[in-house]
Amino acid sequence: MSNSDPKVGPKPGQWPPAPESAAMPPSSWAKRTGFRPKFSGETNASDSGQISLPPRPKEQKNSQPDVEAGRVRATLPQPPPAPPPAAVNGTDKAVVVPAENKDQTVVKRRRDSDGGSGGGAKKDGLGHGANGAGPNGVPEGPRRAGVRNEEVIDVEDDGFVRGRHTHMKYELRDTPGLVPIGLYGLQHYLSILGSLILIPLVIVPAMGGTHEDTSMVVSTVLFVSGVTTLLHTSFGSRLPLIQGPSFVYLAPALAIINSPEFQGLNGNNFKHIMKELQGAIIIASAFQTILGYSGLMSVFLRLINPVVVAPTLAAVGLSFYSYGFPRVGTCLEIGVVQILLVIMFSLYLRKISVFGHRIFLIYAVPLGLAITWAAAFLLTEAGVYSYKGCDVNVPASNIISDHCRKHVSSMKHCRVDTSYALKSSPWFRFPYPLQWGTPVFEWKMALVMCAVSIISSVDSVGSYHASSLLAASGPPTPGVVSRGIGLEGLCSVLAGLWGTGTGSTTLTENVHTIAVTKMGSRRAVELGACALILLSLIGKVGGFIASIPEVMVAALLCFMWAMLSALGLSNLRYSEAGSSRNIIIVGLSLFFSLSVPAYFQQYGISPNTNLSVPSYLHPYIVASHGPFRSKYEGLNYFLNMLLSLNMVIAFLVAVILDNTVPGSQQERGVYVWSETEAARREPAITKDYELPFRVSRILRWVKWVGF
Repeated sequence: MSNSDPKVGPKPGQWPPAPESAAMPPSSWAKRTGFRPKFSGETNASDSGQISLPPRPKEQKNSQPDVEAGRVRATLPQPPPAPPPAAVNGTDKAVVVPAENKDQTVVKRRRDSDGGSGGGAKKDGLGHGANGAGPNGVPEGPRRAGVRNEEVIDVEDDGFVRGRHTHMKYELRDTPGLVPIGLYGLQHYLSILGSLILIPLVIVPAMGGTHEDTSMVVSTVLFVSGVTTLLHTSFGSRLPLIQGPSFVYLAPALAIINSPEFQGLNGNNFKHIMKELQGAIIIASAFQTILGYSGLMSVFLRLINPVVVAPTLAAVGLSFYSYGFPRVGTCLEIGVVQILLVIMFSLYLRKISVFGHRIFLIYAVPLGLAITWAAAFLLTEAGVYSYKGCDVNVPASNIISDHCRKHVSSMKHCRVDTSYALKSSPWFRFPYPLQWGTPVFEWKMALVMCAVSIISSVDSVGSYHASSLLAASGPPTPGVVSRGIGLEGLCSVLAGLWGTGTGSTTLTENVHTIAVTKMGSRRAVELGACALILLSLIGKVGGFIASIPEVMVAALLCFMWAMLSALGLSNLRYSEAGSSRNIIIVGLSLFFSLSVPAYFQQYGISPNTNLSVPSYLHPYIVASHGPFRSKYEGLNYFLNMLLSLNMVIAFLVAVILDNTVPGSQQERGVYVWSETEAARREPAITKDYELPFRVSRILRWVKWVGF
């Protein structure tokens, strides 16, 4: 392909001129419709939609045009001549080569160390040539510490290319100052508020807990989340990721809560069931810790790719369809308004900025909650849900009047003054370990949680990779990933000891928050974690959160679960999403993740069966009527419950098909991690992931947990 600069001629010596190659013209239908194709940078596991623009690159002999030419909307400045930048992590790097026509660019793909079949200098784990040579065997000059100031161009939704210097306001090691860090840290935690507080509002009432119990669990969750986030950003993956209760643990927790042995309990069901959950979580967390710190996770990483992560996470969100809107339906005028407000803020008003911040997109959940809660309060105070001769505190079974029985649902679910959690909560409360009593260990429940901890690790792997592309100098090494998973196991042990009801893991919503706020500073997340710990000590904060009406909780969960499913499927952007191979694998995984658990959940239940739990909890009582009915009750419990979990079926189908059906690395979107020895030679990557206080030197001999 000819160069856009006519003064540049062929280089003498060992560099022969590149052969001429014309740009691929757009097809006739593209000319008619004005279609502008997306560049295939999103199929690259290391670019995340960004395409590096090197100065005056030369065409490779083995490279071929990858996609059609596209029009550049913004004029890109031409930098002075310099050797082309090295590919990151040995991946295919999409290079934009100026064509003779100034209005067109042709995307060329550089062959990586895995797929390249020609000669040339051997590349290291970061894509550089051996012995200081570049990727083409050309000697490099002094290597830059990072790629932060490298000019990049983004492929926008409309297919056009826009140039700019960086896509983030603050990256991993940036420290802009105390005030900006504090504001951005608060913004980060408020944007994922729903993920932090909603799970206790679901599981505690299911266990028979009171509003005071819910308040205590919420305070405990805030405390443990703050502590584990500080541990993870310091001694785990060191990425700006918030740790907290994950929706991955919600379905198995509800299944354990509705186990047959807990149905006939007398007295305080909440504490008894919580101790059973604590025991299962502690054993599963120990298993996850061994998985990470033993180095087994580094081996397991070879099986985890975007085609596996996408349907697995999507199944986590889709599995709660029977819980979401049926709970919203208990008070439609409040729940539907809440859903519509969140949709309006996050979609229709997402581009409105106030002082440079997209407040409606970032704070869609807390804004929707605040407005709906205020409207429900006004309706309650105006007497809309007050009915003559009816008392909201009288149990529904004791109501005799047909008039009151007709409005009992509105009185209990639409009013906002039925909870006394805020009034009864103390001003100061310090969460402490074993506050519910000594954990009870049941091997059948622990085995279920061990399987769920693997799904949680898969979730975290996807979050590590996506967040590293946004905020760090490069992807972590497999050892750093193993170290992060191991520390997540230790954090879940703390969650089990304190009694949060679920394990602690990386919240998937982190990636969306980092991309929207463009804040990847580790210090901001750490400062927000400290604020979270302080808030957990104020008992009124937990009481205030516990007093959120159930219908509003269900409405927020509908949005959060839909968002989780979408975030899971967004991992397909690192693979060739249009590939028939990937389409079939993802389709089969999602379908069977819904159909197989439905078989287990409906087995042995006739239309006239009188069940003791509400209809929205029917999918979680499978342990009492599943198809496995051998003489070993513990084995029956384990198999019936495990195979009724949607995410488990999705993971099994996806991991088997993705690792047995032939496909190229580019088609599969194989995650590319930094090689350990190569990362040690890169100061930027070393500073991003090395442990503080020279701990890395102590653990240098343990190569599978770091550098």
